[in-house]
Amino acid sequence: MASQKQNDSSAAGYQPLFKSFATDAIHVGSEPEQWNSRAVVPPISLSTTFKQHGPGKHAGFEYSRCGNPTRSCLERAIAALDGAQYCLALSSGMAATLTITHLLKAGDGILCMNDVYGGTNEYFSKIAAEFGLGVSFADLTKLALLKAALKPNTKMLWIETPTNPTLKVVDIKGCADIVHEHNKDIIVVVDNTFMSSYFQRPLALGADICMYSATKYMNGHSDVVMGLISLSRDDLNERLKFLQSALGAVPSPFDCYMCHRGLKTLHVRMKQHFKNAMAAAQFLEADPRVDGVIFQGLPSHPQHELTKRQCTGCSGMISFYIKGKLEHASTFLRSLKLFTLADSLGGVESLAEHPVSMTHVSVPENEKKELGISDTLIRLSVGLEDEENIIADLDQALRAAVIYCFLCLCLMVMHDFFWSNKG
Repeated sequence: MASQKQNDSSAAGYQPLFKSFATDAIHVGSEPEQWNSRAVVPPISLSTTFKQHGPGKHAGFEYSRCGNPTRSCLERAIAALDGAQYCLALSSGMAATLTITHLLKAGDGILCMNDVYGGTNEYFSKIAAEFGLGVSFADLTKLALLKAALKPNTKMLWIETPTNPTLKVVDIKGCADIVHEHNKDIIVVVDNTFMSSYFQRPLALGADICMYSATKYMNGHSDVVMGLISLSRDDLNERLKFLQSALGAVPSPFDCYMCHRGLKTLHVRMKQHFKNAMAAAQFLEADPRVDGVIFQGLPSHPQHELTKRQCTGCSGMISFYIKGKLEHASTFLRSLKLFTLADSLGGVESLAEHPVSMTHVSVPENEKKELGISDTLIRLSVGLEDEENIIADLDQALRAAVIYCFLCLCLMVMHDFFWSNKG
């Protein structure tokens, strides 16, 4: 315990690191004794079917959609890292969302955080609602609004924290306590994609289900698309296990192998993501070319203290408003050299994106305006490159945006001057 308290995050006032996290990440699900060969690295089991001892009598696996040895290794590892009893791997984060939503039936209601990933918003608003589910959104950072938004038919609360892309932090325990007191049968789901199990354990804070787009930090190398569901309730696990097989949105054994391999460096990666993001956020916050920085590791973040109460640190996600207009944001993004302009996040490489025209383009304009998703909002996924190179790239791109837009203004003035004198 003494060594845990010496880590940078707990010294800064965050929660202590989860006990034996690195050890579990490396060893759980990888025990050589489970294989006759004593392989240290779990093999990739590509077989779609498995020989049975007799009709209906198998050795734990019968058909790969229903269960696979490589997938089982990954699921056991994830459960350990989330402090869960069970885990289910799905083919994508949206497949995990779909599978969880199938726990409900027509007439049931979902109450969702109003600032969420654009794909989640689109699925709930345009697909789930068409199948008879009542979908409503509320700012869950305000517990009074949560209480007011609960309805008699509310059966599921969907929390994303920190939110995408404005990085609002939701009090998981506060929400879970209110909802379960209102109705103990309401299922509290937390999308933990932005934090990973290294920095946040929703189940320990009262959530019933923790889910991820493992495409991001949990795999961490931008080479796997996958979703994960962790939980400890026996009843929900039985239902989700059935849905995992019946809906069929399962990952390939190769992807499971890759994600399991990525997990083994999760603790190392997340520490460096936090360190690099803090340096980048402090640079941006002090820069006069920036209107505002959103990073829950900064004391200026509205839920900074809440973050320290429920997390062991912060990931590499930063959002900021560049001064100027759409042209400034576009020029900044085009001028980046180290950061790659691309969707997604959580990989070893630094990425940048423009939410209003990329990840959240499907969100209605009035909702984007209400949430603060403007033309000048830029989202960064700070990677594992050298800190000085990350900051230098941000600096030169900001400079390019200012120079380009200044030149455009000069040309406009010259154009107006020319035509006014010509007349």
